[in-house]
This record gives sequence, C-alpha cells and structure tokens, in this order.
Amino acid sequence: MKNIRVSKNIIPVSEFKARAAEWLRRLGDRSEPLIITQNGKAAAVVLSPAAFDELTDRHRFIEAVEEGLADAEAGRITTHDTLVAEIHRRYDAVDDE
Repeated sequence: MKNIRVSKNIIPVSEFKARAAEWLRRLGDRSEPLIITQNGKAAAVVLSPAAFDELTDRHRFIEAVEEGLADAEAGRITTHDTLVAEIHRRYDAVDDE
C-alpha cells in the first residue's frame, strides 16, 4: 500500500456521499486508502478489495512469523531429521493400509 496523500486521500463524509460511485471507482484504480472525515476528525478508512487483501495477507504473515519465533524461544521446535523421519513414518503407514 502506498503512502497517503493528505491533499488527495482525505475527504469529508459529505463529499463522499455526494460522489460515492466516483470515489469507489477511483479506489479500484489504485491501492491507496481513502480517509473519510466527519466533523473534522477521521471517521473511516475505505480500501479497495485488493488493498484490503494485501493488508490482511501481510498481517497473517507477520502473525505466523511471530508465532514461529515464540515457538522457537519456548523450545517448541524439531530438527530437520526428526521431521523427515515423522513424514516417512506417517506416509509409510498410509501406504501399508
């Protein structure tokens, strides 16, 4: 997601309501968020579906990395050789059935 351009990406709710279709079309053309204000304060952030997907994908990736680091710090890890042996054990058991 690109940086927010204050002069282009922040609009009052009245302008958004009056030109919603146009603003939504613009959002589809770029990955920048649109900040909607109400009474001079930020009230909402509108994102294109692609920008939202990118944001949530990054969030899930960061959470997975943090979880992996926590597992490593807590000693919840296994060696490569142990993992390979476990995979062979499981798949060999399936082949025997």
